[in-house]
Amino acid sequence: MLSRRGAILGGAALLTAGCAGSQQSSNYVSTSSYRGPQVTQVIVAKKRRRIYLMSGRQVLRQYPIGLGFAPEGDKKVLGDGKTPEGRYYIDRRNPESQFYLSLGISYPNARDMAEARRLGEDPGGDIFIHGESPGRMDGRDWTAGCISVSNPDMEAIYAMVQDGTVIDILP
Repeated sequence: MLSRRGAILGGAALLTAGCAGSQQSSNYVSTSSYRGPQVTQVIVAKKRRRIYLMSGRQVLRQYPIGLGFAPEGDKKVLGDGKTPEGRYYIDRRNPESQFYLSLGISYPNARDMAEARRLGEDPGGDIFIHGESPGRMDGRDWTAGCISVSNPDMEAIYAMVQDGTVIDILP
């Protein structure tokens, strides 16, 4: 029998899993299905609410995005609802994300960790580009700091962007 404390701790663990959580069915999308030019950089323009997939200076594709629930400014600490700003890398992929598919962003970097340490806070983590929340994609900023796109857009991004790709997140 599950104790009340165990149930509370289990629920807290689910809430803190953020964008990395998984769902029961796999959303496998082959990265080999994309046959175009290599994506060499991802640019997120927070103010414009757009993500750009670049090959050199050429925009291959662009998509509308949603951001953290407090989108203005740079992410400083866990729970602030802000999307980070700066240069990061795509460092992992999750075909079983609770938000359809997701690509991990290498937040926090050394600068982010030092800044949070100066504030005496946790910088947070688990920042992703991901698909829709079940029942939610209304164009509003709703994530805990991640970058959200529609599921069809996420399929294309997931297929086109490889691990190690630079991602620049601009104000």
